[in-house]
Amino acid sequence: MNRADPAEGDLRSMRERMLAGDLYRGADPELDAEMRQAMVLTKAFNDSDPRDPAGRRALLEQLLGTIGDEVDLRPPLHVDYGSHLHIGDRTFVNFGLMALDVAPIRIGTDVLIGPNVQLLTPTHPIHPEPRRAKWEAALPITIGDNVWIGGMAVICPGVTIGANSIIGAGAVVTKDVPADVVAVGNPARVIRSVYDE
Repeated sequence: MNRADPAEGDLRSMRERMLAGDLYRGADPELDAEMRQAMVLTKAFNDSDPRDPAGRRALLEQLLGTIGDEVDLRPPLHVDYGSHLHIGDRTFVNFGLMALDVAPIRIGTDVLIGPNVQLLTPTHPIHPEPRRAKWEAALPITIGDNVWIGGMAVICPGVTIGANSIIGAGAVVTKDVPADVVAVGNPARVIRSVYDE
């Protein structure tokens, strides 16, 4: 691989490379246009009247990839694209979610997300040359059904959290968390089953 230009000889667009999970450059006209549209819709949602739930819902339906029934998402919301963020039925998202959805973020049903949680799919090369040349990539995040993520937790690229699990407030989740457990700390580690008395 040419470290300075990982796309040498690759005819795919930067968007195609990004969606494939390969290195791409974010400073691309097509990607810039998508991000600007997301910014417009996000600002409209964040500035929306709390007395207009139907209007808020309509904005989220335009912004997000999918949004389930009875979702309660409280502004402010921050996304890269919005279209790669998918939220299941009856999920509650408290104030200040940062969902950097360069790769897909899939949130299951009946999920509880505390304030100021960060769901971060972007990643960058370890080698300094491609990083200096502004190459980046992203790995998807999946949050299973009935998960509870405490306030200010950070979910890192490529992580899957299994159904029914709890992520403690302020945890930094760097690797997959199985179903039915409580994980806390930095880096997050499993400390017990959710069924322990």
